[in-house]
Amino acid sequence: MPDALIARGTPQGRWVLTAAVLGSGMAMLDGTVVNIALRNVGDDLGATVPQLQWVVNAYLLTLASLILVGGSLGDHLGRKRVFSIGVAWFAVASALCGVAQSPGQLIAARLVQGIGAALLTPGSLAMIQGSFRPADRGRVIGQWAGLGGIAAAIGPLLGGWIVDNASWRWIFLINVPVAVAVLLVAARHVPESRDPQAARSFDVAGAVLGVVGLGGATYALIEAGSAPRANVLTAAVLGAAALVAFVVLERRKHDALVPMHLFGSRTFSVANLLTLLVYGALGAMLFFLVLQLQVVTGWSPFQAGLATLPLTLVMLLFSSRSGALAARIGPRLPLSVGPLLCAAGALALRGVDADTSFFTGVLPGVLLFASGLVLLVAPLTASVLAAAPDRYAGIASGINNAIARTGSLLAVSALPAVVGIGGADYQRPEVFGAGYAQALLICAVLLVGGGVVGFLGLRSGLPSSAGVAMTDNRS
Repeated sequence: MPDALIARGTPQGRWVLTAAVLGSGMAMLDGTVVNIALRNVGDDLGATVPQLQWVVNAYLLTLASLILVGGSLGDHLGRKRVFSIGVAWFAVASALCGVAQSPGQLIAARLVQGIGAALLTPGSLAMIQGSFRPADRGRVIGQWAGLGGIAAAIGPLLGGWIVDNASWRWIFLINVPVAVAVLLVAARHVPESRDPQAARSFDVAGAVLGVVGLGGATYALIEAGSAPRANVLTAAVLGAAALVAFVVLERRKHDALVPMHLFGSRTFSVANLLTLLVYGALGAMLFFLVLQLQVVTGWSPFQAGLATLPLTLVMLLFSSRSGALAARIGPRLPLSVGPLLCAAGALALRGVDADTSFFTGVLPGVLLFASGLVLLVAPLTASVLAAAPDRYAGIASGINNAIARTGSLLAVSALPAVVGIGGADYQRPEVFGAGYAQALLICAVLLVGGGVVGFLGLRSGLPSSAGVAMTDNRS
């Protein structure tokens, strides 16, 4: 912890928020830009749909697998230090993505890029949790979510313009100057914070099991139907066994990568389950929508990116207010209603086809989805962090981010095969369009499930970390 906690609205507080937003926004920008550019990447490098899935999922795989390590390292070694290392790593990997000459090279570079994101992403929120006064954290987290939407808003527009006017390679190279700015702000203005009670050892076995488990499951989901059956089955069994072993190991270890006692908080457990459902649906919806607008509707990458702009503008304008509202009334209502509004938006967007216009066919669904997201994102993040003691800020943020990325990872991996899209089907509008409608229906079902989990699982009132603190024998 820093010597004195920072108040919201002070000059130093604004600089800390700026560093956190720029860092997480860089990783967010990368995700939104890559979705817009997928078709051009496929055409330029001769990639199949499974390879395009891996362009998205290679990044998500290492991010989801190692983000817990990133959060734990931040708590141990200093959150600003690990965050800064992650930003520099991300910049180098982005440059490698920009010069890739084949699908394999791009996928490998995306794997490396995900490692950098795993170091910087939990540090972004942990710096806020470790630096600001408790009374200000909900509002600051709301500002973080809203301002982070700037990157998501710029991403599709900037990416579409770059793809139309230059090359998809520049969507990765643009990260380099952003990273330099983040490093300068962090070095000069962000205080260091860490967990003074953190164990000195690291859970290497837990990290390895997590990577193997997610890697095996992802390979099996993406390659089902194209790779040899024996390879898919082997990967699936290995992945499942590693994930089971991971849970068993983490429950027994004193220095576990995932302190399982955190899940003794009902709020922490429910919020993370809701995160899995909501972010799985969000990742899949964005993946399919931007491709549908290009493949079936016939829009350019820039037009497809422009269509998603209202989503992020609504987040930018209203997330801070949503965080403040949840701080006053508690998270149950926002986390119950928000996913249901998102589900309504996904159902409205199912109708996007070759004759769709933006104002009647896309905008209503995007605004509905955005309204749901703005209700739930800041309260969801704040609930997770408030339900864990401050000393676990890094790992709590890492757990929640890992679950969010895992949800997106599994959804983007599994849904194309589930709805019958494979090979070069992103070049066949009639096949892709039918699969798109089924995929968005599945997304809506996941979101309704998230709303039910929020309503039934959360209690009225504000989340508290007291229950978790009482169960922590190591404090």
